[in-house]
Amino acid sequence: MCGIIGILGSHQVAPQLVEALKRLEYRGYDSAGVATIDGEGRLDRRRAVGKLVHLSDRLVTEPLSGRSGIGHTRWATHGAATEINAHPHRRGRVAVVHNGIIENFRELREELVAAGYAPESDTDTETVAMLTAKHMDEGKSPVEAARATLSRLQGAFALAFLFDGEGDLMVAARKGSPLVVGHGEGEMFVGSDAIALAPFTDRITYLEDGDHVVVTREGSDIFDADANPVSRDIAQIDVGATAIDKGGYRHFMAKEIAEQPAVLGDVLNHYVKDDRIVLPDGMDFSTVDRLTMVACGTAYLAGHVAKYWFEQLAGLPCDLDVASEFRYREPPLSEKSWGLFISQSGETADTLAALHYARGKVARTIGVVNVGTSAIARDTDTALPTLAGVEVCVASSKAFTCQLAVLAVLALKAAHDRGCIDDAGLAAHLADLRAIPALVNQALNSAEACAELAEWLSEADDVLFLGRGPLYPVALEGALKLKELSYIHAEGYASGELKHGPIALIDQNMPVVVVAPRDALFEKTVSNMQEVMARHGQVLLISDNDGLSEAGDGIRAGLAMPEGGGVFRPIVYAVPMQYLAYYTAVAKGTDVDQPRNLAKSVTVE
Repeated sequence: MCGIIGILGSHQVAPQLVEALKRLEYRGYDSAGVATIDGEGRLDRRRAVGKLVHLSDRLVTEPLSGRSGIGHTRWATHGAATEINAHPHRRGRVAVVHNGIIENFRELREELVAAGYAPESDTDTETVAMLTAKHMDEGKSPVEAARATLSRLQGAFALAFLFDGEGDLMVAARKGSPLVVGHGEGEMFVGSDAIALAPFTDRITYLEDGDHVVVTREGSDIFDADANPVSRDIAQIDVGATAIDKGGYRHFMAKEIAEQPAVLGDVLNHYVKDDRIVLPDGMDFSTVDRLTMVACGTAYLAGHVAKYWFEQLAGLPCDLDVASEFRYREPPLSEKSWGLFISQSGETADTLAALHYARGKVARTIGVVNVGTSAIARDTDTALPTLAGVEVCVASSKAFTCQLAVLAVLALKAAHDRGCIDDAGLAAHLADLRAIPALVNQALNSAEACAELAEWLSEADDVLFLGRGPLYPVALEGALKLKELSYIHAEGYASGELKHGPIALIDQNMPVVVVAPRDALFEKTVSNMQEVMARHGQVLLISDNDGLSEAGDGIRAGLAMPEGGGVFRPIVYAVPMQYLAYYTAVAKGTDVDQPRNLAKSVTVE
């Protein structure tokens, strides 16, 4: 979601703040701003609506000087995307940037209004600045005022405070939303994640939930939720792993789609040695009676595919929940069950809250995450990295297929542990899984055909995606991607559900994308497809050559996928879903990497 950067530096800070915010653009935003303290100790700020170029333009005509500053990219929650609602928010002698939601801001605002502090914006964040200003007006020091404010806040937040007249001081805090501290030589930094700080330092401290930190150029003093001084480790990050560039591609998404064979190979090399699956200690599924998987968005759909694998291969009953609903239905959890939590960022607020609900109620919690230092990675009993590398495009591609690869490995481990497959069966399935990177590489050859088909899809108002079995979630993912990137209404359905409502939508203007390899369910899917064509629906069939040949005449177009991969074919069929959405968005001229209203990391409920 929103991005935070704070710098106590030795150079003019405004350009550095803007450059760091550019590295956080992938998180999604609709306004941006910076505040600095100049050489005389004066606090000032600049804000702008829209992309960072507008803030950069403003800083050219209205420059800010100083070597201390904070910056923010805002994704609107409370209050519209306007300059007055943009961060940093300033009241009196304090400026604040904030990720998250202050749940009790109305109560605090009423109290502040009664005390003579009138709000100027529609945001919850301004309440933080107002309350801090009030404490300072009452005689508290900046640090005391920040602490007094933090003690009153309810909700999820990452905060950074900058104070007028205090060029060598910053206070930052986290509760629910991630925040890191960067260590330099005579310089210090705070940021939403390590990516923002990579140009400045490779030495990072990850704040724990409830921590706040007092930062000067000499270092940082960290305090826990009870205000006790604590020590947190300094981690050395791989700056190269945080590199953000398009590598010659037009968009980050195109680059990330193309990276999938390589990163899938990394996953398999990490988890599979010869014909053995290598997992952390304690990952024995033999006594597990049920698996509960929880995730959001595309990660949820990865879990949807994996549900088929766990149940069909391992005979392991598997529940799948949308994280935002999971704990509110208060599901009973078995002490012999395991909880599996899937998140690209590892900071997804709803998934993290679901994890906290499940801890102590299940025998083991597992995190499948792309960020090994994230909250979910730290809070689960076992964290399994997906090794996708930095994914910048808001719409997930390589993170999704890497999640699928890790979940496939887990399903095979469960099947072997539970005696559902023997050593020979495991070796055969692993052979199918090892073939996936090469098959995905072949599937990348569909790019040109997808670009041509996208010209047709881009003219549609609605698109239907159909699939059966483990390809049904792939159809859901295709619909989700098309909605995210092109803003075309799209829905995914299990093919057998066609007659239970969706068939009413079919006419000659309705593109219907059917995802159907030649497998045991193919004939049933073709039957559903014939029902569409009988009502003049325009069918795009995505299948292998045998499937395309058997389907016969009547389809609008066919898209050939490579054969092979066994039960793990859904990973291969994700590629045309990604390309169709990508090229349709290109044809429509939408913002591929940063679709409107979306955020990469959703750190609020």
